[in-house]
Amino acid sequence: AVSDNVDNTDITTEEILPENRITYKNGFYYEPLSDDVIARITGCSYPDLKEDEQIEISYEDLSYLVVQYVGFDLETHKGDIICNNAIAEDLVEIFYELYRNEYQIESISLIEEYDGDDLASCTANNTSCFNYREVVGSSSLSKHALGLAIDINPLYNPYITYNSDGSLNVYPENAADYADRSKSFPYKIDENDLCYKLFTERGFTWGGHWNSVKDYQHFQKVK
Repeated sequence: AVSDNVDNTDITTEEILPENRITYKNGFYYEPLSDDVIARITGCSYPDLKEDEQIEISYEDLSYLVVQYVGFDLETHKGDIICNNAIAEDLVEIFYELYRNEYQIESISLIEEYDGDDLASCTANNTSCFNYREVVGSSSLSKHALGLAIDINPLYNPYITYNSDGSLNVYPENAADYADRSKSFPYKIDENDLCYKLFTERGFTWGGHWNSVKDYQHFQKVK
């Protein structure tokens, strides 16, 4: 088991840690957005606002998280996440438990790695949280826009909508092989999955329980 053998190679004794960084375990922490992070996300996942323009979330409402995870290559990797302050503690605890139990995640990167493109991120099976965007195929603001939702291994746990003739729309398209949830395959999130248990124990709802659509990758928590 990986247990507490967490990679700390990015931390030196000379490094001055932010006063407002909250460390849960070595390699698992969250803190307010730094100026560098704000510069990175502005104009991508966070709108570049014009004077007097406002949106439903501020930089101060968001936290920057660093976590460790076991990749599909069974090696330890460092991931970063931006989320709402309200779920930052939940997420570091959940990802620590996932790491400790060697739960495999292919990638955890900010949506900036995909130029803010949710489809590109999902197609690459990237796990991510904050992105100020609308629900796919809708004009309604997504819970991702408020940093209150996260998508886990989205390629293997797609977003599915249903047509009147009974056919399916699978998002991302390369996830079609994983739309049939009666099949058994690696990285599938269902009610027996550790990821499902950890999120729902902390009050998150799962998109796999929705009726009109199914969003098997998606966990959200309403403040």
